[in-house]
Amino acid sequence: MTKEDMDSLYTQDGTLDIQKKPANKKTTGNWKACRFILGTECCERLAYYGMSTNLVNYIEKHLSMGTVAASNSVTNWAGTCYATPLIGAFLADAYLGRYWTIASFVIVYISGMTLLTLSASVPGLTPACNGEDCHATEGQTAFTFIALYLIALGTGGIKPCVSSFGADQFDDTDEVEKESKSSFFNWFYFVINVGAMVASSVLVWIQMNVGWGWGFGVPTVAMAIAVVFFFAGSKFYRLQKPGGSPITRMLQVMVASCRKSKVSLPEDASLLYEIHDAESSIQGSRKLDHTPKLTFFDKAAVETETDTKEGAPKSAWKLCTVTQVEELKALIRLLPVWASGIVFAAVYSQMSTMFVLQGNTMDRRMGPNFTIPSASLSLFDILSVLFWTPVYDQLIVPLARKFTGHDRGFTQLQRIGTGLLISIFSMISAGILEVARLRYVGEHNLYDAEFVPISIFWQVPQYFFVGCAEVFTFIGQLDFFYDQAPDAMRSLCSALALTTVALGNYLSTLLVTVVTKVTTSGGRPGWIADNLNRGHLDYFYWLLAVLSFLNFVVYLWIAKWYTYKKATGHAL
Repeated sequence: MTKEDMDSLYTQDGTLDIQKKPANKKTTGNWKACRFILGTECCERLAYYGMSTNLVNYIEKHLSMGTVAASNSVTNWAGTCYATPLIGAFLADAYLGRYWTIASFVIVYISGMTLLTLSASVPGLTPACNGEDCHATEGQTAFTFIALYLIALGTGGIKPCVSSFGADQFDDTDEVEKESKSSFFNWFYFVINVGAMVASSVLVWIQMNVGWGWGFGVPTVAMAIAVVFFFAGSKFYRLQKPGGSPITRMLQVMVASCRKSKVSLPEDASLLYEIHDAESSIQGSRKLDHTPKLTFFDKAAVETETDTKEGAPKSAWKLCTVTQVEELKALIRLLPVWASGIVFAAVYSQMSTMFVLQGNTMDRRMGPNFTIPSASLSLFDILSVLFWTPVYDQLIVPLARKFTGHDRGFTQLQRIGTGLLISIFSMISAGILEVARLRYVGEHNLYDAEFVPISIFWQVPQYFFVGCAEVFTFIGQLDFFYDQAPDAMRSLCSALALTTVALGNYLSTLLVTVVTKVTTSGGRPGWIADNLNRGHLDYFYWLLAVLSFLNFVVYLWIAKWYTYKKATGHAL
């Protein structure tokens, strides 16, 4: 068989099939593999949002916590769910690979969900309630949070790997498959929201009207179905080989460049050290072209007399390849873009906290016998995503391509920036509604009313704006961090994107804590009071709107500065 025949039969990005043989283009990968990955993600997200969407109400009412404590408990937990992916990503890139990392962590995930279901259904573990008046013991509260943080650990091996694993099914060296990969991220986010839609409607209703035992039990079953989906597609998957610890490689570059801090760089960058083979020395990674920025680290690739001494072994702590140096540079270039997503994630986190608590104070009745759970309004965020995702993929991209000439319609950074801009309007919309609600409270002296007779459906615009912003920013981040990551660091960089959500939740916790402490001094009720009718939640929304605007302005400068990576050759 000629080399041309081999190239057409097998992938050129270094992927293997489940039997550790070179991946056959015709029988593995592409959409035939992605249907199992998309099915897995749909069920897993149904499970996750089935727990998280209404969690603030469960903690506030069943675990007897106040408004601020319940909100902070949810954002701290959600933040941890998006921080633990750094653990899973490291294991996937360095040792296990994405397939086996996912397979391992689902056990922890299901264990946590089972414990959470037991905490809400088994006598002795569930709080004693008299109507809506519940009293949770310290042991019951601790058991619930142990279950929640086991789930947070379990998500750490799944979140950073599933999207990257799906993208691995498309060969970057094949132009046709590479174009399909961009569409994969759109449909990946689409199925996430299909799962979230069921969670926000059916599961929230079950939790509020049937019981929390069933409300948590159904997501547990959904997670079990996700596991079945995942393993059912094993024979179709393409697996990237783990390339060793990316953290060690980056440390080697930093140490080597510091050791050679006084060494002069050659005027010709081609004189920097790189192996002569077509493949990179890093397993599962293609070579990276030299870039003229952050040149201090190039010193790690300068060969000195000691390095070239005949018979002396080359130590990676003294001499690094250009590709290894460019790995570190690529990560550093990603950090400003990464940081710009934190404020956006803080805005996004309001859907599971302040939007829900705001909705609790409004008229949730639909007819004489049906009351809408306030957490179910997140359904309109999901509907917005489900609407805008295919519109973006099928209409906006082809139209923009005619004007920009870019194969994606917009660059990844332009897409992310558009979402950051739209997110400002979600906070403005929420703030305007809260101003109107508080004005009605004052005019009719309803400070101690159970709810204000203003329809909860006035919250729809703020949810709709968040959903539209997600399609641009979150999907853009998924695509950007996977595409711009060095081949052997893709799980780590996908996890890095997820940590913006973690830090956004922690930022929300910090803002709520600081705002509460400052605004309650002198006996005042504060902006975020237990009785929101006596607070000023609108001020909190204005604060987030201002932060979002400032973040967008800084992002424009970051995007202008950024240089996209260039990869060459084949993966080993």
